[in-house]
Amino acid sequence: MTTFDDILEEAGKFGRCQKRIFALLCMVSMPWAGVYVGIVFQGFTPDHWCRDSAAAAERRQACGWSPADSRRLTLPLVNSSGELRQSACEQFEVDWNATGLACDTQELHLGKTPTTGCREGWEYDYEGRRSFVTEFDLVCSNAWLVDMYQATLNVGFLVGSIAIGYLADRFGRKLSFLMSNLLNGIAGILVAVAPNYVSLLVFRTLYGFGVKGGWVAGYVLITEIVGVEYRRTVGVIYQMFFSVGILLLPLLAYFITDWRWLQVVITVPYILFLSYYWLIPESPRWLLSQNQKSRAVEITEAMAKENKMTLSKNIETLADDNADFTTTASFMDLIRTPKMRKHTCILSYNWFTSAVVYQGLIMRLGILGGNVYIDFLISGLVEFPAAFLILFTIERIGRRLPFAAANFVAGASCFITAFIPDSMFWFKTVVACIGRLGITMAFEMVVFVNTELYPTFVRNLGVSVCSTLCDVGGIVAPFLLYRLAVIWLELPLIIFGTLAFLAGGLVLLLPETRGVPLPDTIDDIEFPEKAKEKAGQRNHQLSNLLPNNDVSSNKEQATV
Repeated sequence: MTTFDDILEEAGKFGRCQKRIFALLCMVSMPWAGVYVGIVFQGFTPDHWCRDSAAAAERRQACGWSPADSRRLTLPLVNSSGELRQSACEQFEVDWNATGLACDTQELHLGKTPTTGCREGWEYDYEGRRSFVTEFDLVCSNAWLVDMYQATLNVGFLVGSIAIGYLADRFGRKLSFLMSNLLNGIAGILVAVAPNYVSLLVFRTLYGFGVKGGWVAGYVLITEIVGVEYRRTVGVIYQMFFSVGILLLPLLAYFITDWRWLQVVITVPYILFLSYYWLIPESPRWLLSQNQKSRAVEITEAMAKENKMTLSKNIETLADDNADFTTTASFMDLIRTPKMRKHTCILSYNWFTSAVVYQGLIMRLGILGGNVYIDFLISGLVEFPAAFLILFTIERIGRRLPFAAANFVAGASCFITAFIPDSMFWFKTVVACIGRLGITMAFEMVVFVNTELYPTFVRNLGVSVCSTLCDVGGIVAPFLLYRLAVIWLELPLIIFGTLAFLAGGLVLLLPETRGVPLPDTIDDIEFPEKAKEKAGQRNHQLSNLLPNNDVSSNKEQATV
């Protein structure tokens, strides 16, 4: 029985056609970075203070006071992290028309004067920039609403990844990818023109619904049309373009000072991705699993033609041999059998851990202060060595050991960082960055390992269901960091380290997938020995069906 991997020997494992499709789909990862972490710039909370009342403003203008002089006289001092600072949320309740304040007054003794909230709103020190925080006054008692901006996005991720994952397995990778981008374009523009914060949150949820599901559909599509030895390379580089997006985002934010226009720029690529209707094909592997023989043959022949390869009659046998595949994916397929159940549980936990530790360490670096644009550039650069380490190790060592080691490194770094004294600031920062490197590597590996441990007909749904725990982790991470830090500043790192160590131990229970063809059925997962035996028989059959010189001429070197 001939598999699609056998046919790729003839059509080309990573020829011109696959390279073109891969380059196009990599573009999808870059705007996702803007959606996922754009809140840092779009929702930036600058220094702020109560706006002067009309009477106080008149007095300031008449006396020629600077804004700093006015704040010094009208704002109470509060204890912030052991330091006395001018309040950002309160002001003295003073009748400026009745006071005998003179213009040369240097200090007011208002210690017993009652304070009140900022009745006239706030003023912001944001150098002409505009975030939705400054537009909707999401500070002080309303500051928690900023968290809702990110929480609603993750809710959209959570629901959308399951829904679109199911649709991709039921109606195809390409259709689901295009519909996701149509939704992204509409919802993204609606976010940019939202008239109030409630509508902004609603549109943000819709935005999240399409973004992640479309990204996963693109990932599965490209891994299904390349040869076994190229899957890990395209998977890692596909994700690495997220880091490219992180590098581009601070540059865009630096020059685009209004959050609404920044939102438009982030959304425009999703509208352009609709042109992929004419540029990328449906996955032939998925078509075969759905018994759509003629379309699969047509697309595979077109790929071979673009790759300047010649197909034998073998592809007709392939279509017939796959006629007994299951055509409908369901959640029960992920947990019905023992090994599928084990894979689902372990991978789901690793998605959760990767999201919690990854975001937690990023947020921890953010609270260290400094220039937000430079911090973002550094955070993006830290991720590139992770991608190269993956590419260097997983074909030489395998998937399982580097995956587990990455989690162990992240866990150990969290524990060590927690007990390094603050006086060793740079050493503590370096160790934290090593932890970031480890968890980035683990995060990138869980995606393609996930695709390799599920059969074709349920692969997209499996990745989507497991990755929903990533969204749960994204919601939990800020609460773990900020709430536990109130008890002990380093307590979140202890939790992160524990989660990462447990994740590494569980990874060791997964099977090795290096050099193993993508499974087509659940039996290939449950009985891998029989799958290997069938693969050997297929290879023997292929060698008999093709002349030796044809086989050798269609072999491609395993390099990108």
